Amino acid sequence: MLNTFQQAQHPMLTKPTHDEAARQEFTKSFKGFIQGKLLPGLTPIYKGRVAKAFEKEHGRPPVDRRDIRAAMVKELYFQHYAAANRIAQELLWESVNVSVDRELLDLIEQARKLSASTKAKLDIPQGFVPPRYVTAVDIHCMPGGYASEVAPDDVSVGALYDRGVYLYAMGYMGPLNDDMGRSVCNYLKRHMPDFKPRRILDMGCTVGHATLPYKEFFPDAEVWGIDVGGPVVRYAHARAAGLGLEVNFAQMNAEETRFPDEHFDLVVSHILLHETSGKAMPRIFKECNRLLAPGGLMIHADLPPFDLMDPFTQFILDNETWYNNEPFWGAMRDMDQFELAERAGFDRADARFDTAPMAVMEFMGAESGGYSQEAATAVADREFTAGEYAPGGGWEVFIARKPQQQVKAA
Repeated sequence: MLNTFQQAQHPMLTKPTHDEAARQEFTKSFKGFIQGKLLPGLTPIYKGRVAKAFEKEHGRPPVDRRDIRAAMVKELYFQHYAAANRIAQELLWESVNVSVDRELLDLIEQARKLSASTKAKLDIPQGFVPPRYVTAVDIHCMPGGYASEVAPDDVSVGALYDRGVYLYAMGYMGPLNDDMGRSVCNYLKRHMPDFKPRRILDMGCTVGHATLPYKEFFPDAEVWGIDVGGPVVRYAHARAAGLGLEVNFAQMNAEETRFPDEHFDLVVSHILLHETSGKAMPRIFKECNRLLAPGGLMIHADLPPFDLMDPFTQFILDNETWYNNEPFWGAMRDMDQFELAERAGFDRADARFDTAPMAVMEFMGAESGGYSQEAATAVADREFTAGEYAPGGGWEVFIARKPQQQVKAA
């Protein structure tokens, strides 16, 4: 598989030994093999054998992803694919955990020094309790999840996530894992060149990888990243300082933040919503509306809702629900985000889905905040298919604008 990028070094990134690095590269290549070789084989098996058998048994063709799953789980090839995917995910995290465990005390000390070196704020309140939908399972099989702490001033799961996401995305998030934030910034620059937010909030920021591009694109703006995990927020603060950017971070729940009304001009999230819950998601939309100044923008970048794709693609993507500890993955994609936005006080007529092309696939170079033409060409030459990271080469974004004259939320 094409190795698009090596991860860019920064002061908070783990430094694997030769053997640790080899194991990590293997897990990335293994995921590439599954996506590039095993995944494409599911389509001919379904069309050539499974769908026909289902129709013969039930007197009708499969009509939705649930019908398809009921038939496909009996297939040995699908069982092989699903097992390999789960094994690859567990191996990925374990290969990084070895490095994190070996470096933990040094990482904590490095985070303390870097955080002390910046004027940017870090807000970790005493007694904060993360929501149960984050702590009940290790989301996407990451050991410890986002909020586990094993030492004072712990940053271990932040270090694990930073390296692990690069491997999970097989390099296609770019050298700094920041492609989602960079892609949304490119989208704003292209479609709203006069939009100059004074304050920006990134909800569910984890290690701040998608947060930092907003400070690069809007250097005069006050930028905040929030997350329910204390260790990832500490890591994010130190990571930003190590990369020379003054970005504020806080441990907060996106359902109910501690910021005042109408404080931000832009509120964003990146693959946050599917890691929440059916009760939390409407609250997050309402909180976005409360936080936005009149005319401000809410942008949530995630994968498309199921009604925008065919049932077989839904089935493939829904494997995350079944095999990768993503319990809200499928349910989130069934929710009507237009209705949620309207109930939160946004104007339904001024809400839309759109696609922000992946920054690594654009040919804009450093001048527009993209990557080099050589790197972009390498990605553009590759075909993205359902089930892969960023299918179609773009991030689906849900955009809503707060009315200049507020409509009372339901």
